[in-house]
Amino acid sequence: MEAIFAAAIVLAFIAVGELVSIWSKARVPSLLVAMLGIFIFAKIGIVPDSVVDDSMLVQIYTILVAPLLFHMGTLIPLRVMLKQWRSVIIAVSGMIVAVLLILAVVAPLFGFETFVAGSGPLAGGIVATGLTTEGLTAHGAASAIIVLPALVLMLQSLPSMPMTNFFLRRYATKLRDSGELHELAQAHQEEEEEAAAKKKLVTLPQFLVDNQLFMLFLILVGGSLATLIEIPTHIPSSIVALILGILATWLGLSPDKAMERSNSFGVAMSGVIAIVMAPLVAASVQDVINAFVPTVTILIVGGIGIIGGGYIATKLLKWKAPLGMSVALTAMYGFPADYLLTNEVARSIARDDDEKEALLNVMLPPMLVGGFTSVSAGSVVIASVLVSLL
Repeated sequence: MEAIFAAAIVLAFIAVGELVSIWSKARVPSLLVAMLGIFIFAKIGIVPDSVVDDSMLVQIYTILVAPLLFHMGTLIPLRVMLKQWRSVIIAVSGMIVAVLLILAVVAPLFGFETFVAGSGPLAGGIVATGLTTEGLTAHGAASAIIVLPALVLMLQSLPSMPMTNFFLRRYATKLRDSGELHELAQAHQEEEEEAAAKKKLVTLPQFLVDNQLFMLFLILVGGSLATLIEIPTHIPSSIVALILGILATWLGLSPDKAMERSNSFGVAMSGVIAIVMAPLVAASVQDVINAFVPTVTILIVGGIGIIGGGYIATKLLKWKAPLGMSVALTAMYGFPADYLLTNEVARSIARDDDEKEALLNVMLPPMLVGGFTSVSAGSVVIASVLVSLL
């Protein structure tokens, strides 16, 4: 099939998934709709099994995966991560306990490859799933195992998002009724103003920040440097790219959201989704059926690990349990679901616009940092390390 036709078909399924997610207010995951839809259409013969490979989107992934990870390092400023250190610890604790629990329960039952296939995607999102799928494919794993990361990714938000909504609503209601809300929001506002007044070591001229091609060049340099550093150090380029992105933003060498400023984020994400879709579309129905029981086991065991690890860390840090549990659960869906869920809860609990703004000021930073720590950073590290052990 011509690449342009194949790419349009793949993007059509992704677009339908996005629309369903928007209409359902993120209750139905877009990736679930997109991947389930293209799998069914491929199996009944409406689209060819080779449609993802024909689209050339996998090649786009190959070029843009390191720049994408560099970009992810630019999303949350280092000062915000340091300020939200409790969120970081809770998210990391949830991920570590989940991975250890999966190792203890899933690896003996289904094998080490199944443990690797499920751990990164469960603790993270689409990028970790792409890295895991790529690693399993390069390792020559069986089809029933290669489709497992996609299945975990598709299904993990179904139980976690309603639980987050429940915990976050409890926290927001207590905060509103206790009188603490406005004090916390005021303190947050003062800290933000103080941070904004501080200058960075390097200040990029605004005409360069506004230039899309320069921004594209910048993230490609970041990705290239990460790939170059991987050769002598053997540290996965995905981890190096993340660190370089964080450092570059801290120093002022890169603005935040660098890839979005270059208008290439959508293309890069379509490549990441394609690398996850490809094995699912090529797999047989029997492969998916064979992977179903390990997938459900990973979701149950890993979910218990995330909640358990998050709860223990929350108690040790003497944080509010409903907020801590919500932060830990962001590992199972990440951005933008964490943003949408927090907005939805703030809108439904607040009695006026001021209360909504105050609730967002208090709840959104820990939720976003928790999601970034797990989905954007931690899961990439976990997936990279585990894949290297295959």
